[in-house]
Amino acid sequence: MAVYTVHQPRSKAGATPPPERFIFVRDGFSFPALLLGPLWMLRHRMWLGLLGYAAVVVLLALVLQRDGSATVGVIVWALFALLLGFEAGTLRRFALGRRGFRNIGVVVGDDLELAERRFFDAWVRKDSAARKDPSAPAAPSGAPALTPSPRVPHPAPDVLGLFPEPGASP
Repeated sequence: MAVYTVHQPRSKAGATPPPERFIFVRDGFSFPALLLGPLWMLRHRMWLGLLGYAAVVVLLALVLQRDGSATVGVIVWALFALLLGFEAGTLRRFALGRRGFRNIGVVVGDDLELAERRFFDAWVRKDSAARKDPSAPAAPSGAPALTPSPRVPHPAPDVLGLFPEPGASP
């Protein structure tokens, strides 16, 4: 099960933007960012991230050139690519925030399609419930908070571990 954060674009004149413009960012490791970091950043229009990546690459190249060890160079470049793979989602969320997108929720699904379906199903249900009961408190703009149902507390058992308490009925 993958976890996705949902980002809503800036709305014009209080209207909700069309669902096609919402962006789902997967939380977790990104193999495309690991293998093709600069191209992955270009694809997602992360100009500031690409500029920072280029600065770090130049700095690392200068430092490693002075050292001269090829083994250390390979290890450092591999660790840098691994770091980019692990932090790809965070970098993408940062770039979306700078472009005016709001993080409006988190959804879990086996793949992107299922996560989108779950999110928009809950969103439509919340919208239709708000239309049916106008006296209900107004929901914040954006998507519903997908919270688990409350759990009913169970009474304390008469058995502690595997041994019943003395005097307890079986």
